[in-house]
Amino acid sequence: MMDYSQFLLMPQEIGLLLVFLLVFIYDTFMPERTQRYMPVFSVIMMALYTIYCFCVPAGVGEAFGGMFESNAATWVMKNILNVGVVLVLLQAVRWTNSDFVSVRRGEFYELTLLTLLGMFLMISARHFLLFVIGLETASLPIAALAAFEKRYYESHEAAAKYIFTAIFSSAIFLLGISFVYGMSGSLYFKDIATALIGNRSALLIAALAFVIAGVGFKLSLVPFHLWTADVYQGAPTAVTSYLSVISKGAAAFSFLVILVQVFGAAYSQVWEWMLYAVIVLTITLGNLFAIRQRNLKRFLAFSSISQAGYIMLGVIAVNVMGMSSMIYYVLVYIFSNLAAFGVIAAIERQTGRVTMDDYNGLFKTNPWLAFTMMLAMFSLGGIPPFAGFFSKFFIFVGAFNQGSIAVIILVLIALVNTIISLYYYLLVVKAMFLRQDDCVIPTIKSHWTERLGLILCVLGVIFIGLISCIYAYINGAVDAIGAMFAAIQ
Repeated sequence: MMDYSQFLLMPQEIGLLLVFLLVFIYDTFMPERTQRYMPVFSVIMMALYTIYCFCVPAGVGEAFGGMFESNAATWVMKNILNVGVVLVLLQAVRWTNSDFVSVRRGEFYELTLLTLLGMFLMISARHFLLFVIGLETASLPIAALAAFEKRYYESHEAAAKYIFTAIFSSAIFLLGISFVYGMSGSLYFKDIATALIGNRSALLIAALAFVIAGVGFKLSLVPFHLWTADVYQGAPTAVTSYLSVISKGAAAFSFLVILVQVFGAAYSQVWEWMLYAVIVLTITLGNLFAIRQRNLKRFLAFSSISQAGYIMLGVIAVNVMGMSSMIYYVLVYIFSNLAAFGVIAAIERQTGRVTMDDYNGLFKTNPWLAFTMMLAMFSLGGIPPFAGFFSKFFIFVGAFNQGSIAVIILVLIALVNTIISLYYYLLVVKAMFLRQDDCVIPTIKSHWTERLGLILCVLGVIFIGLISCIYAYINGAVDAIGAMFAAIQ
C-alpha cells in the first residue's frame, strides 16, 4: 500500500503542478475578453509560488523507495530556477500578447512550466529511471517551444535540429546507463556507486563517456554543442533565453550529482581526465567562435557554450565550495544573461534587428537599453564590481582548492580565456557607446513588463555580487550535504 505522506517531500513539484493547472484552467475556461490578461496572471502565480518556496523550510528525506531525494541543496537550486522562470515569463508578456502569438499564448506558459517540472525531477532524482523521465519531460516540450513562431522557416529548422539532437543524445545516454546496469544490476545511484568500487574496466569508461555525452548535450558542452547556435538563432527570443539559463542550470546540477554520487569512486582514474578535455575545449572554442559572430543571438549562443565550461569548473572541483560556487554561478548567470536577452527581445520585437552593427550608436536613441546591455556584458565578462566577477572568482577558488596540478593548470587556462571573452563582450559595448554611425534603431517604448524584468536583472547584476549573505545561504545549504563528496576525497 502506497504511503501518500511521501508527497510531502515534494512541495515544490506539487506547487508547480498547481500553478500549471491554474494557468491551464484560465486558458481553457476564461472568456475571450480576459485572455489578454493571462500572461500577467501566469507571472503573478509563478511569482507567488516562488515566494512561497523561499519562505517554506527545505524538506529533507527520500521518497518512493529512494528514487526521489529532497535536501537543502536541491531546494536552493529549484528556488534559483524559479526566479529565472519568473524573469523569462515577465519578459515574454508582450510577445505572447502579440497578434500572431496570442492565439497560442496559453501553450507557451503551459509548456514552459512542464519543462520546469521535468528539470525538478532531474535535480532530485536518485534513480536513473526517474532521471530519464525528468530529462525527457524537460526536453521534448522545448522542441514545441522552439517552433512557436510557425511563420518563420528558421523556427521550424531550430525545432527540427533540437528534437533530432535530443533524440540521439538520449539514445547515447540510455546506452551508457544500460552498460552501468549491466555492471551493477541496479539503477539506484547508491547501489551503482557501491557496485562500481574498484571497477576500472573498459566498459565503465565507455559507459561514462556515453553518460557525459548525453548530459553534455543539455549543457552545450563541446563537442556536443553543434545544435546550440542554430537553435538559439531560430527559436523565439523568449524561448532562447529560457534555454540558455534555466535548462543549463538544471543540467549542470544534475550532472554534478550523477558524477559524484554514482561515479565518484572512479573520479581520478576515469572521468576527471574526460572533463579536463571537455572543459578546455568548451571554454576555448566557445570564446573563439563568439568573436566571429555578428548576429547577437548566435553571439550569446557561443557565449553560453563558454559559460557552460566555467560552470563545469564547479563540478571538477569535487568539493563543497565547488558545488556552492557552481550554484552561485548559475544564479548570477541567470540575471546577467536574461538582461542581455531582455534587451535583444525588446529591440527585435519592434524593429526586427538583431545584428551587432544594428546596435551602433544605440546609446543615443535608447540609453536605458544600452546601459542594461553594458551591465550584462560586464557581468558576463567578469568585470568587477558586478556579480559576474564574484561568480567567476568563487568558481576559480573552488576549483583551485581541489589542489591537483592538473586542476591548477585548468584554472589558468580558464583565466586566459576570460581575457579573450572580455574582448568580444566589449565589442558590443563599443558598438553601442563608441561607434559614431547613425543608429538605425529608433527610440523604443518598452512594455511595462519588459522594463520591470530588465530592472530586476540590473539590480541582480549590481547587488548580488555585493551581498555576501546570498553566497553564505547557498554555501550553508550545500554544507548540509557535504558527505556526498566523501567517496572521492
